Amino acid sequence: MKLIRFGEPGEEKPGIQLENETRVEIPPGFGDYDEAFFGGTGIDELRDWANRSAFRASKIDPEARLGPPMCRPSKIICVGLNYSDHAKESGMEPPSEPVLFFKSTTAFQGPNDDLVIPVGSEKTDWEVELGLVIGKRAKRVSKETARDHVAGYVLHNDYSERAWQLEHQGQWVKGKSADTYAPCGPWLATKHAIPNPHKLRLWLSVNGEMKQDGHTSNFLFDVPTVVSYISQFMTLLPGDLISTGTPAGVGLGFKPPQYLKPGDTVELGIDGLGEQRQVAVEEA
Repeated sequence: MKLIRFGEPGEEKPGIQLENETRVEIPPGFGDYDEAFFGGTGIDELRDWANRSAFRASKIDPEARLGPPMCRPSKIICVGLNYSDHAKESGMEPPSEPVLFFKSTTAFQGPNDDLVIPVGSEKTDWEVELGLVIGKRAKRVSKETARDHVAGYVLHNDYSERAWQLEHQGQWVKGKSADTYAPCGPWLATKHAIPNPHKLRLWLSVNGEMKQDGHTSNFLFDVPTVVSYISQFMTLLPGDLISTGTPAGVGLGFKPPQYLKPGDTVELGIDGLGEQRQVAVEEA
């Protein structure tokens, strides 16, 4: 099942995308795709309704804007250097345990909204990533039970301002959290629709030129490991987003480095999770 949210920013309503790519609204009784929905029986009840009644539901204008496919999460947690080829191009050793950092939830936006390059940025970079959404509260869970706590998967572009991330003192969060730096969607595929998240191709192009072309089979730390590991240090709440890292091909890794400028177009996708398109604009 593919969960979507549509409408103007801040006014999105929930829907689903059917197998024939038709998008339909869901009954208001389900509420929005938030912590209560994911933490309860929302997905199972919605699947039952969709099987019975989605063909009769109101269709969504195919031109309608898509927002992020779930409500703003309580936290966005990212895993750094989770592909050995990306660690190498970054000049860093592959880590012996997951590298974690936060991304501000105010960076959260729809899949095709503009990328706003912030004032003072000279090194805005791209990172296509597989995101997973928590569906059941997780605190110190084992690897064996970790997948029970996953609601589904989403395409995420972990934009980064490399100077702010790497050339200033402190943690990476400063370079990861500008407004518009976390586009998500176009849909959230429930875990039944993605039976093996470790068999997915992910790619990204800039102005039509392929930059990243990787595969989740090359994770250093797989999904159960990541969920279990993070849950040892913090409680994961339903709706939380974990971004699992990016393969080689980021702008930082080129010689000389390549960074985004106003007018550039970034396109990206993951098998089963759709595609995104952002146009870079200068902050007003």
